[in-house]
Amino acid sequence: MNHLETDDQAAVALRNADAASPLVFVCEHASARIPARFGDLGLAPEARSSHAAWDPGALALAERLADWFGAVLVAATVSRLVIDCNRPPEAPDAMPARSEVFDIPGNANLDKAEREARAHSYYTPFHAAVAKAMAERDTPILVTMHSFTPVYHGAARTVEIGVLHDRDARLADAMLDAADRAGAQNVRRNDPYGPEDGVTHTLKKHALPGKHLNVMLEVRNDLIADAAAQDDMAKRLGDWLESALSTTGAAAC
Repeated sequence: MNHLETDDQAAVALRNADAASPLVFVCEHASARIPARFGDLGLAPEARSSHAAWDPGALALAERLADWFGAVLVAATVSRLVIDCNRPPEAPDAMPARSEVFDIPGNANLDKAEREARAHSYYTPFHAAVAKAMAERDTPILVTMHSFTPVYHGAARTVEIGVLHDRDARLADAMLDAADRAGAQNVRRNDPYGPEDGVTHTLKKHALPGKHLNVMLEVRNDLIADAAAQDDMAKRLGDWLESALSTTGAAAC
């Protein structure tokens, strides 16, 4: 990235670290990488590359949006099956023993010491980097980028884009209004997940305490399966975000 600066031990990667924009883009599920010390967590290749391990296409969208706005991007560099950086480390699904249809043998019966070691190695430095990026900007605006599978537990999902928020809906409201004015279809609030599913951890940790504008974006991953589709989706989301920031009186740069 300009770079996603990382190595085999790094828990976090940055793009546009010195950007002046108040926007802080975050991608918690950017990578399917499982560090060597975990082996393969007992997973077959299908599981290691599936949506259970990461959010396909989310990093590509986050990179494009960060470059569009001249903004920093903070991305996790390990699979959410090692530790989900969008969950508190003590949450059962932070290191799940099962994810949808996949058992994760390497996460079965983890003891307290191993859970704490993973949190120290990956969760803590990732969130320290997010906190630093937020603190370096006078009026930071947090945008987290995710993708979701079109079929979950056998059920098809018709929603295409989810605009998610916790108790602060200001930026989400403005983005939904922008999407509506653009004639967008299948764009929904807090769908396919919402705060009740525990997905707003990063927003609650880094934006809500300081009353900073924030939003979480979820895109169905079959709509961002290649570079051309990612370019198109980034433009659509970028247009809505730019309009929303104008509506809320915030400046993107």
